[in-house]
Amino acid sequence: MPLPAAKTEDALAEIARLVAIMQRLRGPDGCIWDRAQDFASIAPYTLEEAYEVADAIARNDLENLAEELGDLLLQVVFHAQIATEAGHFDLKDVARSICEKMERRHPHIFSPSQTPLCAEEVRANWETLKAAEKQRDSVLDGVALALPALVRAEKLSSRAARTGFDWPELEGPLAKIHEELGELKAAQNDAERQEEAGDLLFAVVNYLRKLNIEPETALRSANDKFERRFRAIEKAPGFSDLSLEAKEAMWRSVKQAFRANETEPAPFLSGEPSS
Repeated sequence: MPLPAAKTEDALAEIARLVAIMQRLRGPDGCIWDRAQDFASIAPYTLEEAYEVADAIARNDLENLAEELGDLLLQVVFHAQIATEAGHFDLKDVARSICEKMERRHPHIFSPSQTPLCAEEVRANWETLKAAEKQRDSVLDGVALALPALVRAEKLSSRAARTGFDWPELEGPLAKIHEELGELKAAQNDAERQEEAGDLLFAVVNYLRKLNIEPETALRSANDKFERRFRAIEKAPGFSDLSLEAKEAMWRSVKQAFRANETEPAPFLSGEPSS
């Protein structure tokens, strides 16, 4: 549902205000830190802000999401201001580029003869149109180096699979995991172990792709689960001094409690594990 005209004008006014603020900060009498930045120096902040947006979404913190989206918008304006000063492009070019791309890649919406598509057809159509627009030497071109390693591994293996470089059955990538695990065990030094560990992780990502599981999402969920459970057991008095067996018993107890849909199991009241 489109925003009312007044709301749209208000939004555009605030964006114009942000642009003016950035121009002031980057101006001759502006902020010494902001003036010193370039594309490369603020790129890490851009990535960080994108992750903080994703974190607010994962926590369903809508109030914080508005703030984090503002921080991410600042990064767009910052990059555009640097480009404007160098004569490369400006914020108008950034907006025009994405507007044209969105219209071009949604012909089922914006073309005169609209053809309804299902979600999977929209995705496939997007990829087809994207491929036609890009001049690439390899199917792997365009997979960003700055992506998290798990995400990039999934994208690389997915791209390769488009050419038929893929196992037809699940047994193939599963066997590869066992092979890589054996090679990691047989590694003789740190360099070999690091290489084989990378191969093992890549093999796991490839297996998850065949299961239609996003590795980044799966690992994030596992991280959250581990954090919840560990925070529960570390509340036990004298936790650090307990034996590994006692800690493991506490872990199993908390694990069982969480699986019973207890979102916040009671902390242990003594150093002894629950039965």
